[in-house]
Amino acid sequence: MPNCKSFLVTEAERKHVRQCMRFQQHRDASCHQFFFLQGKALKEIHAILTETLGEHASLYATVKNWVVQFKRGDFSTCDAPHTEQPKTVTTLEIIDQIHELIMEDHQISAKSIAQQLGISREWVGSIIHEDLDMRKLSAKWVPKCLNTDQKRQWCQLSEQLLEFFRHDPNDFISGVIGDHGQNLVISL
Repeated sequence: MPNCKSFLVTEAERKHVRQCMRFQQHRDASCHQFFFLQGKALKEIHAILTETLGEHASLYATVKNWVVQFKRGDFSTCDAPHTEQPKTVTTLEIIDQIHELIMEDHQISAKSIAQQLGISREWVGSIIHEDLDMRKLSAKWVPKCLNTDQKRQWCQLSEQLLEFFRHDPNDFISGVIGDHGQNLVISL
């Protein structure tokens, strides 16, 4: 059995890999730009890169995207800075908004929710699965066990029972549970 610690990656190693990937992307884009400025056609650029770099060459679609960008007059080979940070904080407000959207339409997609709330689809999926304990079943969101509504109902019922008990502890059992035939009924 392999030692699991051998697979752990430090933050410094992750940072190094990200820097290498950014450098490689910048290098590839620079090559695309160089051949584009020489007047080479898209297929020709891809063929030169494939012949030179072999399996490490950019995909045809990637070369095409760069050429389209260069034709628009955008010769930047770096990623544009993002204007704002994505929302990644899970708040009760966001959880409630997602829950309300699902209750309104059980067939709503995580992508649609993400677009409506302005958060990532992955984050919506995380909230649905982890915070709301729901999963997709036959194109509908269904609770795994108790859903949020059922949890809230139980909390409200528990609070009412506690208040009823605090009001009159001696009459609690006889006032709450009544015998109606073979069924026990809780009446508040």
